Amino acid sequence: KNYATLLRLLNDANSLLSSLWCGLSLFTLSSTNVKYAAWQLLLVDVDVKQMDISNPSSHPAFKFTASAPRFWEICGFRIHGQNVPFEAVVLDKSTGEGVIRAKDKLDCELQKEHTFTIQAYDCGEGPDGSNMKKSHKATVHIQVNDVNEYSPVFKEKSYKATVIEGKKYDSILKVEAVDADCSFQFSQICSYEIVTPDVPFTIDKDGNIKNTEKLNYSKEHLYKLTLTAYDCGKNRASEDVLVKINIKPTCKPSWQGFNKRIEYEPGTGSLALFPSMHLETCEEPITSIQASIMLETNHIGKGCDRDTYSEKSLHKLCGASAGTVELLPAPGNSANWTVGLPTDNGHDSDQVFEFNGTQAIKVPEGVVSTTLKEPFTISVWMRHGPGGREKETILCNSDKTEMNRHHYSLYVHNCRLVLLLRQEPTESENYKPAEFHWKLDQVCDKEWHHYVLNIEFPAVTLFVDGATFEPFLVTEDYPLHASKIETQLTIGGCWQDLSGHANDTETLSEPLTGGSARMTQYFRGNLAGLMIRSGKLENKKVIDCLYTCKEGLDVQLPEEVASAFNPNQSSLSLEGDDIESFEKVMQHISYLNSRQFPTPGIRHLRVSTTVKCFNEETCISVPDSEGYVMVLQPEEPKISLSGIDHFARGAAEFESTEGVTLFPELRIVSTITREVEVEAETETVVSEEIMHNLDTCEVTVVGDELNGDHESLEVDLAQIQQRALEMSSSNVGMVITGVNTMVNYEQVLHLIRYRNWHTEALFDRKFKLVCSELNGRYISNEFKVEVNVIHTANPMDHANNAMVQPQFINQVQHASMDLSGHNLANTHQASVVPSAATVVIVVCVSFLVFMIILGVFRIRAAHQHTMRDQENGKENEMDWDDSALTITVNPMEHSSEEEGDEEEEESEDGEEEDDITSAESDSSEDEGGEQEDQQGSTRQQQLEWDDSTY
Repeated sequence: KNYATLLRLLNDANSLLSSLWCGLSLFTLSSTNVKYAAWQLLLVDVDVKQMDISNPSSHPAFKFTASAPRFWEICGFRIHGQNVPFEAVVLDKSTGEGVIRAKDKLDCELQKEHTFTIQAYDCGEGPDGSNMKKSHKATVHIQVNDVNEYSPVFKEKSYKATVIEGKKYDSILKVEAVDADCSFQFSQICSYEIVTPDVPFTIDKDGNIKNTEKLNYSKEHLYKLTLTAYDCGKNRASEDVLVKINIKPTCKPSWQGFNKRIEYEPGTGSLALFPSMHLETCEEPITSIQASIMLETNHIGKGCDRDTYSEKSLHKLCGASAGTVELLPAPGNSANWTVGLPTDNGHDSDQVFEFNGTQAIKVPEGVVSTTLKEPFTISVWMRHGPGGREKETILCNSDKTEMNRHHYSLYVHNCRLVLLLRQEPTESENYKPAEFHWKLDQVCDKEWHHYVLNIEFPAVTLFVDGATFEPFLVTEDYPLHASKIETQLTIGGCWQDLSGHANDTETLSEPLTGGSARMTQYFRGNLAGLMIRSGKLENKKVIDCLYTCKEGLDVQLPEEVASAFNPNQSSLSLEGDDIESFEKVMQHISYLNSRQFPTPGIRHLRVSTTVKCFNEETCISVPDSEGYVMVLQPEEPKISLSGIDHFARGAAEFESTEGVTLFPELRIVSTITREVEVEAETETVVSEEIMHNLDTCEVTVVGDELNGDHESLEVDLAQIQQRALEMSSSNVGMVITGVNTMVNYEQVLHLIRYRNWHTEALFDRKFKLVCSELNGRYISNEFKVEVNVIHTANPMDHANNAMVQPQFINQVQHASMDLSGHNLANTHQASVVPSAATVVIVVCVSFLVFMIILGVFRIRAAHQHTMRDQENGKENEMDWDDSALTITVNPMEHSSEEEGDEEEEESEDGEEEDDITSAESDSSEDEGGEQEDQQGSTRQQQLEWDDSTY
């Protein structure tokens, strides 16, 4: 009866309980249990069911039960939530049993847990199910269990590391792999493994690789390791990974990128020495750096590569030409006092003279005319090592005999340079400065140094390598006493009269009065370029010019790097505090050789470095870097002399004041031979003409020396001086010296003339010309010239000779002998000649004279024709040589000869005569070679062509 009331009370009780138990879940579902609680008409417990829904390949489901009064049925369940991959299905309406199942496969990696609410409802009243009742909502929690379906994967495709040899590392590098499984058990990497066997490395569970022993760079430069990984489910990585470990040698501070061999091609200008150089500091903090770059050129010439012209020529080039006398010239015809001295035997660099302590030389009288009363300069190149306690004389001017006085001398004593300068007698006998002492390290360091002494009594100034030095000691002495004893200038020792003294000296072969004349105080070392010059040499630019090298170091420096060069630019010092800027400066240091033909060979190179750290102390040691510059052999020039090498001139020209020009069409050409690449792997040799200077041309007489009484070689001295050249001559020839262009030398050589004012016995003269560059380093070919004398006769003189008395006939015949060079067939001579015979002889002689005059006219006509061809610009010249012209006269056939002569006289001025002359010249030329080889005391004269240019 009271059913409705009871129902209302139960609903009220349900609401009350729900409010009191706040948060009571009507449904509790998990992977281990399922609980159900529902209030509809009364509170009923739900049976607990356990379901395994961890398999994603199935559709997991579990059962549950909802209880209700018997008169009610459970018609269904409703799940609340978005995108819930589950559904609830009623299994038994009467018992309220149902099942929750997945709509599709579950993936733990996509979502590990699912939470939603579920609600049950009954079937309602009546057939239409009205008044349907719902239960309270119950929350369902579902956790998806994982399976080990994924394998580990490394994060990187490969790994690299670099280590230094000799160290053991706690960790060289760390590798890492990941697993895509969702559970802790299957997603964690439990271990790593090195697959490569027998390697000195190990790896821990966290992926840290370390070496098990100290690594050695010399043993192995690179290790390649293969690694794998395992997850906690024992799944191995799908792909192994490669690890490369580079082994570096132990870090040593040093300059890197330094080439030991650097090739320098002549004529290419400046060459960078360290273009890729950088300093390895091994990560040490550097605050300052200092470096010294040394270019060792001591073995080249006099300390470096310089122009190898004679010292006198160099003085002229530097502007100190006036009054310079060279005391150690290259041995030659004009300067033979240095012939016996040992030299460097080479011409690639400067010629130096060696003094070994046993030899010295005397300078001939008249070479030096400088007096001590006027200022003068002494300059010399010297290389000298530590010596003994004895004096070693460089230059000495002493008495030839008797008193043994030293007027002036330059010597070395105990590594000191000393100049002795005794004053000549004066009215006052007071003490005056006599010895000037300089204590110099350069005197005994076995290196080349340049010394210049400016002497202006009582002051003496010394320049060493361009730097000024003052004497540390000056001693005084009385002036010399007056005497008439001549002096002797010597080099490498001092001339003394040592009568009655035993000494280890050399006795010269020349006996002089006053006892035994000997040399003493010998020099041990090398000398070159010893000069005495009248007047002081004060210009610093001139001194620097004489000393400066043609090769050296060069660099453009920024402000933040300080630098200092030595005078010859073979040493460079740098200092800075920024390593990057310092390295840039080092990369711009270059080598430069400005000579057109530098001395080939090696120049050693050394870089010394000092670095400092924050404590202002040397923290690391940087070893010296050493290498060398190889100066390649320059293309050697070939100097060629060419021109007319055989011609004839009339005797009158030789006897004239102008003389005969020896080299009228001389040409001087210099060429070099190069290989040029025409096509790939194909080279051809080409000759290229170049221009350069000459410093000597020497004209030498071939055969007998010049007789100064009647012959000479002459040249216009004004033209010589205008071109800043010098000329010296002797009985063997002429020498022109001075550094000048080939064009100027050509012009001067064109002016050289040969004169002979007694040509009666002269038929030919031969000369030889040789030019050279760089003090004989490059020498031309020998250009030989032969000049023949064309003798002529005076017609008036011979006509008068025909009318004189018979006793003069012998003189005429003698003149004919001189003319022809042969002994003519003489008529029988007797002490008494009949008058009829005398008339016949006079007639024959007259006819002979006529024939001679006719022949001479022919020769002169041919010669004039040749001269006209030369004036018209012909390059080739045909000259006569009548040395083989022989005229034999038969007096019995004079009548027939007269007829032939008359016919020849008619054609004398025509072209027919030219043809005859040419034919005679050709026939004479064919016979010339054989006759020249067979010539003896009596030479066959011949008519020759000049075919030098054909």
